[in-house]
Amino acid sequence: MASENLKGALEKKANGTAVKKASPSKGMEQLLNKMAGQIQKALPSMVSSERFQRVALTAFSNSKKLQDCEPMSFIAAMMQSAQLGLEPNTPLGQAYLIPYGKQVQFQIGYKGLLELAQRSGKIKSIYAHTVRANDEFDIDYGLEQKLVHKPDLKGNRGEVIGYYAVYHLDTGGNSFIFMTKDEILEFAKKKSKTFNNGPWQTDFDEMAKKTVIKKLLKYAPVSIEMQKAMTADETSKSEISDDMSLVEEDEYIEGEFEEVVTEGDE
Repeated sequence: MASENLKGALEKKANGTAVKKASPSKGMEQLLNKMAGQIQKALPSMVSSERFQRVALTAFSNSKKLQDCEPMSFIAAMMQSAQLGLEPNTPLGQAYLIPYGKQVQFQIGYKGLLELAQRSGKIKSIYAHTVRANDEFDIDYGLEQKLVHKPDLKGNRGEVIGYYAVYHLDTGGNSFIFMTKDEILEFAKKKSKTFNNGPWQTDFDEMAKKTVIKKLLKYAPVSIEMQKAMTADETSKSEISDDMSLVEEDEYIEGEFEEVVTEGDE
């Protein structure tokens, strides 16, 4: 289908119409503008469609690797971020759009996971901390769970030995989970396709905290939105959903953006 669209576009030259290659950023801007309505529908009410489009376009424009990915793969990952109301690739660290080959992978950040958990309405508070070798730290996983953590504030706390996460429910219940740094590394290398070139390399502590929080939330009474978010985390999609059908194949051809201009417009 894409090859037929390309052929049709080239045939327009014979009818006094020229085809000019647009810059990747300009092409993506055109796609986002065309999809403004779908983006607005996907976003939670408190998130502005215009702001989200600017954030997404900035992420795309600032990354040559994202520009080299399939455009619709970027759009699909971006829409996953929009549906969760998380801004991708910003200093907020809520979510990431990461190039993986020619596909874009969506990944929730540590702060994004905290945001979604607190939105659920059932969790009063949730947090994660780093444990270092010289800290006072003790846990019991028996019938009466107990966690004691007193950071050593007198001097060097030592190397990182692990991470834990805790949640408190509105009903008064609570739970926690602890993983050693080695367990975190083993999990990340096994589960994350972008371990070598994503936030695991640039924001290891936050990704480690996200890992223990995500593992903890598997056993928490969270919302359906939260469950979907954890399922969507670290996935890539080559196709988009039906509600984005306004973005047609002739908007992109073999990974390159094209814009059609009549002769004399240049």
